[in-house]
Order: sequence, then structure tokens, then C-alpha cells
Amino acid sequence: MKYSIVTMLSLLFLISCNKKEHKGNLHIKGNIKGLKKGTLYIQRILDTALVAIDTIKIDGNSNFESDLDIKSPEMYYLFLDRGVTNSLDNNLPFFAEAGNISIETSLELFNSDAKITGSKNHDKYKEFRTIISRFNDENLTLMESKFNAFKNKNTKIVDSIEAKQDANLKRRYLFTANFALNNKDYEIAPYLALTEISDINLKYLDTIKKSMTPKVAQSLYGKKLIQFYKERKKN
Repeated sequence: MKYSIVTMLSLLFLISCNKKEHKGNLHIKGNIKGLKKGTLYIQRILDTALVAIDTIKIDGNSNFESDLDIKSPEMYYLFLDRGVTNSLDNNLPFFAEAGNISIETSLELFNSDAKITGSKNHDKYKEFRTIISRFNDENLTLMESKFNAFKNKNTKIVDSIEAKQDANLKRRYLFTANFALNNKDYEIAPYLALTEISDINLKYLDTIKKSMTPKVAQSLYGKKLIQFYKERKKN
């Protein structure tokens, strides 16, 4: 009887250890160089608001880890509460998916220094942001020229710049649609359709929707795109 009780307690201990080891299907580890004290929040969007799903206190050690359960690849945000300022550079988006994700960055340049690895969707997102920044830069240049033309009351130049802005926007939309189509195997495709070009001509959304693989169509953003398309078509 004594032997069986000891055996049972040993088994319970092993089960308890195994439960502790398996905390979720997403393991995030990282380092924020230069951070001595602060609070990190891992957030996701829920009903249009950012909601914290994990809180990590930093006190002396700039390394951090988090274990989460993620049902479908999704855009998460690593928010740094410095306790002093609420800078726009405090929120770092990353496309999370099951597996191991590493986030390395610095306190000084929290967003621009970030190196995120371990997520195929994030690799695609980074590729997209690199190219789309060219359209954004061009638009900023045009806005500056337009402001100067307004100041000088040169309506002819203003009209010309506005035409260039429209052309730049169309190119941006077409690039985004093509990027989504070329990456139909990834959840980034419906995500971009929903967040970047939701007001594009319905035929493009339909094409992206139909091109999604069955796995992507059943993902969080795949289902949202299908529902969004139905609502837009009905209206």
C-alpha cells in the first residue's frame, strides 16, 4: 500500500511538471537593450480596442519571456510602459503565430531597432512595410509641395500635385492587392485586405477572398475578410 501511494505521488508530480512545461503553443522571448525598469504588455485587438493578454515586469534584467495560446496567426503588439513618457515609439506590432518568436530591440529606438524572427507571416509583413514606405515617402513629398503651392496660391500646380497623389494612392492599392494575391498561402493576405485596402473596388476583395487557401480562409483574418466582403456586397 505504501509503495502504491509513493508511486501515485510520483506520477502526480510528473504530470504537474509536464503541465508547467507546456504553457502554450506560442513562446516569445526577447531583449530590450538599455531597459532597466518598466512594464511590457503583449496586446491584441479585441472589438477595436487594444487589450493586454500578458504583463511582464522588467526590473534590472532586460530579457523577457512569455508563453501564450494562439488559435490563429494574428497581429499582436508589444507595448512598453516606460513610466515617464507615452511616445508613439512605445508600441511594436508583430505578426504572431504558433512556435518560437524572438524580439530584439533597444530602449532608445524601440520600434526602428526591432528585429523579429520566428514568424513567416511577420517576415512577409516586414517585406510589405519596406515597399509600402516608398509610397508613403512619395506622398509626404507631394504633400509638402502641395502646401507650398497653396501658400503661393498657384492653383494649377495644386491640381497637378493632387493628380499625382491620386495616382500614387492607386499604385499603392494595386501593389497591396497584388501582394495579398501573391501571398495567398499566408494569413497576411486577408489581414492586408482588411487593414490597408478595405475600401478598394469590391472585385479586388473578391479575388483575394477566392484566392485564399482553405487553411487561410479558416483563419481569424480569413473569416473576417469573408464576412466583411459579404457585408460590403450587401450594402
